[in-house]
Amino acid sequence: MIRIFSIPILILTLCTQSEAEPMADLQTFREYYFKIFPDLSLVDYANGVYAINEDAKQSWEAIEEFPPYEIAIDEGKLLFQTPFKNGKRYRDCFSGKGLGIANQYPKWDQKQAKVITLALAINQCRLKNNEPPLPYKKGAIANILAYMAYSSRGKPTQIVIPPSEPGALSAYEKGKEFYYSRRGQLNFSCATCHIDNAGRSIRAETLSPALGHTTGWPVYRLKWGEIGTLHRRFAGCNRQVRAQPLEPQSEEYRNLEYFLSYMSNDIPVNGPSTRK
Repeated sequence: MIRIFSIPILILTLCTQSEAEPMADLQTFREYYFKIFPDLSLVDYANGVYAINEDAKQSWEAIEEFPPYEIAIDEGKLLFQTPFKNGKRYRDCFSGKGLGIANQYPKWDQKQAKVITLALAINQCRLKNNEPPLPYKKGAIANILAYMAYSSRGKPTQIVIPPSEPGALSAYEKGKEFYYSRRGQLNFSCATCHIDNAGRSIRAETLSPALGHTTGWPVYRLKWGEIGTLHRRFAGCNRQVRAQPLEPQSEEYRNLEYFLSYMSNDIPVNGPSTRK
């Protein structure tokens, strides 16, 4: 049985006004969830739906004793450390040699005038070193992301929207607009499920809160039987509401990730993770 309701006027008004400052949006976002889930702390939201569904949490904790993404971490480490044909490595493209930095992505890049996600940065590194780009949904890039995320576990999400960069604020606002815009034959927005209906049921599933949505990626989904990227999930969500999915790392999805990741600021990274 599907139980979907309209977005409350308060959250719709405060979170979609075009003149709102990101910090005000963040505060409103948190206060909304703290009100409907008063027993949760901010860090609890790193666990997604398992923070609000005790039965699902028990099954998830059992899986996490022997996590199915461990192979991805190992394979990602090997790929990360393997030299390119020119002798350089991924670590030469990133600050901190690429480790412990996943909590800082996505970033606004002033020179490129666009949002750079970690996945995009990985492929830009490859192109810089005369290597072909990797497919964005799964496979090698998901494994590399798993290793880099694992090296950042426990670090708080720290997404910056530079106040001196109007392009950064514009990208954030476009990501926010995408999140609240209805689309597809079902006429759902992302917020329809994950804000207004967080914690409610859709068929046999419990809808997860949007707060913390980006902290556990990449994810080993039992449905996929493998590890996949955040943008693969974005495309899947679009298909579920019968809307045309966009290409991974499209401007729209990168801006959406920028907005959602900023909304998860201060929540610790715990990727890779397992989800149903």
